Order: sequence, then structure tokens, then C-alpha cells
Amino acid sequence: MTTTQEQDLFDLIDVQDFEQRIVGCYNDGTAELALPADLSVARSVIAPGTAALRDFSYIGPDAPVLDNKNCVGCMECVTECPDTAILAKVVPAAEYERRLAAFDSDAEREQFAGHFNRTRKYYDAVEKKGGEPGMFGIFVDPTKCKGCAECVEVCGDHDALHMEVKDDRGLDWYLTGWKHFQELPDTPDAYINERVLTDMMLSTEAISTFTGGAGSCMGCGEVSALRMMLAATAFVHGKDNIGLVAATGCNTVYASTYPYNPYTVPWMNSLFENAATTAAGVRLRWDQMGWDHKKIWALGGDGGMIDIGFQALSRLLASGMNVNVMILDTQVYSNTGGQTSTASFFAQEAKLSAHGKARGGKVEHRKEAAQIAMMHPDVYVAQTTAAHPNHFYRAVMGANEYDGPSVVMVYTTCQPEHGVGDDMSSHQAKLAVESRAFPLLIHDPREGESLKERISLKGNPALKEDWSKNSKTGEDYTFTDFARTEGRFRKHFDKDGNPDEGILAGAQQRLANWRQLQELAGLR
Repeated sequence: MTTTQEQDLFDLIDVQDFEQRIVGCYNDGTAELALPADLSVARSVIAPGTAALRDFSYIGPDAPVLDNKNCVGCMECVTECPDTAILAKVVPAAEYERRLAAFDSDAEREQFAGHFNRTRKYYDAVEKKGGEPGMFGIFVDPTKCKGCAECVEVCGDHDALHMEVKDDRGLDWYLTGWKHFQELPDTPDAYINERVLTDMMLSTEAISTFTGGAGSCMGCGEVSALRMMLAATAFVHGKDNIGLVAATGCNTVYASTYPYNPYTVPWMNSLFENAATTAAGVRLRWDQMGWDHKKIWALGGDGGMIDIGFQALSRLLASGMNVNVMILDTQVYSNTGGQTSTASFFAQEAKLSAHGKARGGKVEHRKEAAQIAMMHPDVYVAQTTAAHPNHFYRAVMGANEYDGPSVVMVYTTCQPEHGVGDDMSSHQAKLAVESRAFPLLIHDPREGESLKERISLKGNPALKEDWSKNSKTGEDYTFTDFARTEGRFRKHFDKDGNPDEGILAGAQQRLANWRQLQELAGLR
């Protein structure tokens, strides 16, 4: 494609017209009758960030409410929210007091103040160092919140969030709170500590890469990972230096339900099996244009990258090109009905892997993409989850810094297919790590010549042991215990909770995989 052709494509859409005319018709329900076919539809082009205009306030009956006195500013809710529906700002104390005094009524002041708390992190610690202390505020966008309650789950013992029926307070109450957020100034850089990686979500540059309004399922585990990857990349390298190439799958469906696009960075959808190849082509063209500093990410599920697109991925890794790959590992082909992939766990039930008298769910072994990727020469490899934000962010930042191919595999719970609650994505990802189902790892070729030097298993519990321990009972926490928590394994347990041979075999496979990683990392 010539530079002129590229510019013609960029000029194809008048963003303001797209938002007002096309998105407006979809929002008011007249699109089917009112809209003619046009060039943007013919070229499958959607303007950036149009999902910001989407209203999900009718989706879920409940929404989160902040118990501000309990909030410690940990940012977990903001980090893990898959819909960019709960965000935070830090406001200098003097500015906070000025705005508080400007309200005409006690009710208005009370609502505004109810979004903020004086935290040790942003107030006491800053004041102690001689800076102006800041008030930390949490705000909910009711037009983006689907009511999954993931934020309440990750808040955990802090008890700073709870769900309420929207009608109890009224939608206007939530909208007023969100208006406050929009009217507040951006969080000053002085309150964003680059060493505290979760602070990245306070940066306007970072959070503006994904608007929310995507058509994903409630609590979708994939979207949290995508938001966090974009935030980390934009925070360090700038949102204008990011491009995405996505394999067909859930991530392309919920991100391009016409005319709603939640990305504000350039992205394209390729075929299921060739996203890695397409990303390589983009890399070559960018390098020709002198854009070698820009970061290209190829996105795909375990089906699109570890199954059908595996040869394309392998060729990319062998090429030495500076392309980052993110594999959203759900263990199923979620987009096409939930059949198993070769990344799926042994014995799980799914489409085309039914549990019955003849077969007990999936009978293939799991293909370990991390080990396979590490066997390619000089490839940065990470296996992580969005539920471990520090490990996740370090993995993504390491991939961006590495001058060569990188693969970041992320455990992404698919609630409908795994048979878990909408609020359980982060919870189940933590259990997957604790049970050795999905160990954390980073393989960095810059750390040395041997695998022992390159591989780090830091972040996993009980590094030198076979299994981690249940914190309540002190007993081994195994893959069997993890399987007991998910519906996809339910037929493997009898009425008393005893596992069958399939689950026990699956547990042995996960243990063997963990021992192999220990051996490679020099821990055995």
C-alpha cells in the first residue's frame, strides 16, 4: 500500500460525522431504516473510540457504590474493571476544598465528598515528603458498567465497594457522580508513582486507550488484560505509538460490534490463523517508514494462536522481528461455542469434548505454549494473569522493551464456558496460579545464556514445593481443588465431592508441567 493509499484510508471517515450520523442512528434505534450503505461500511472501517457513546445503563440492575471511608487507594478495582466503568483521580487538597465549598447545598457537598477519602498513599505519604497532599476519589460511569461486580470482588477485605440496585439511588445519582469525574482536572504527575505500577491507571494517557462500551460478556476476563496491556504500553511509550492486529475471535467481536469501537489506538482484524503474519507485515512497513519505535501487538485467543495460527506464530518468532504477541488463554474457543483447544486442560467438558460413558471430556494433553515459545531462539516469553497486576505489568513492559519477538500468555477466565460467576474472573485466575494450573513465569533472553538464568518463576507460591498450601487448612492446594470450583469439571466429581480418574490424571499433568518449569528454572 502506498503512502497516498494509506492517507486515503485514514481520510475515509469523518469522525465527527460517523459519531453524529451513524452512531446516533444506532443509539436511537433508527439505523436499519435511516442509514444508507456508505464507504466506511464497505471498507469495514469504524471510527476510533465510538464505544464511548454507547449506553449500558439498562444492562444490569445493580451498580457499585463506594464506601469511601474504607478506600485505601489500592487501585485494584480500577485496574481489573473490564469495562473502564470505574476510574480514579487524585485531586490536590486545596482544589478539593475549593470545589467542595462551591456547592450550593449540603446534599451536593455530601455526594461529592462521598467519592473521596484521605488515604495514606496519596495524602499522608505525600504530605510527609513536603508535597501538597491529595484526596483520592473513585467514580463509576453508569453508562459503561454492566453490573458484573468484579470491582467488589477484587476490593476484598477493604470492603470499600458494594453493589446496590440502581433504582434505590436513581440513575441520576450515578450520572451526577460521573459528571464530577469529568469536570475534575487530570491527576497531577506528582501523585503518580512510576514504581507503583497500578498508578498507571491514574494517567489520562493510559486510560484513554480503551473507552469501555465493548460488547463483551459481563466480567469478561479478556478485556481486563487488554486494558492493562494498553495502559502499560501507552504510559511508557505514548498512545500514538501503539498498533494492534487481532485474530478473529471474541476480542474482535466485542471490540467491533458496528459501529462501536472501544479502542482509540489503530487496530485491525485479521483472519483467525494469520494475525502474527499480518503483524509482521505491519512491522516491516513501519520500519520502512522510520517508525521502528512504535509498538505493534498481535492479539489472539488460544485457538487463534496456539491451534490454527500456531505455524504463523512460530514463523514470526523465528523471524526475530520486534513484534509483541498477546495470547488470551481461555482454554476454549469462546467465540464459536466453547469447544476445547489444545491449550485446554485435560478432562474439562466443552463443545466437541463432551463428558459421557465413552469419553470423560477432553482427552488430549495441554499444549504448553510457554515452553514451545522459549525453544525458539531469543524470544521473550511471559505467562501471567490480570489478577497479578505487578507481574502482568512487568511482563508487558519487558515485552515492549525487548528488541525482538515476545509472547505474553495471559490466563483469561471465560465465565460462561468455565461455569463461574460474572464477578469471578480475577478470583479464578488467582486459583489457577495457586493450583499450578497456570504458573507465572518470565523468560528473558537478556538475563543470560542458560535457561536457569533466563527463567524466573517469582510470583508463584511455594516455589520449591510441588503444591502450594491452602491458607485455611494447611493442606496441599492442587489442580483437583481448582477444578472443584468450576462448572466445566463438575461431572468429574461424585455427590460427595470425590474426583474421578480424569481429574486425578489432569492433576498429575499439571504437577509434571510445574516440575518441568522448576527444573528449567534451576529450582529442582
